[in-house]
Amino acid sequence: MNMSNDSTSIRTPILAAALAMSTLALAGCATSGGASGYSGSGYGGSQTACYDCGTVVRIEEGNGSRTPNATGAVVGAVIGGLAAREIADNQTDSEGRKNTATVAGAAAGGVIGNAIQNRVGTGYNIFVRMRDGRERVVSQDDLNGIAVGSRVEIRNGRARLI
Repeated sequence: MNMSNDSTSIRTPILAAALAMSTLALAGCATSGGASGYSGSGYGGSQTACYDCGTVVRIEEGNGSRTPNATGAVVGAVIGGLAAREIADNQTDSEGRKNTATVAGAAAGGVIGNAIQNRVGTGYNIFVRMRDGRERVVSQDDLNGIAVGSRVEIRNGRARLI
């Protein structure tokens, strides 16, 4: 009789916690892509030959491109699922509640594991002075021959030699 109310009262905090952790993890992963808010025509209203071209002015070791990798998500999901199941085993006798807790723990663990792994990677922050005076920073895992003074084009969030 009261099982549906008990089930809902347990699911709501678990789902709310999973949603909160997911939101925080995704917010931490968001990057701006480096745009400075300038319009596409450059200064003085004239079109430039390559709007996304510039010269590398500085290179620093940084976080890299944070290319998604499933290892962190898988390990996080396994640990989260096991931890949630263990906690549920101690808190309830209902198999449905145990399963719900396991799924929620696995989902939250997967999101958190992926976010942690993406922050751990090392790479390079490449500072580029664009032709119109803007400065953009591109984060990527490799330099591919790029050095200070190199002429590059920024396309799809990566600097490439031109």
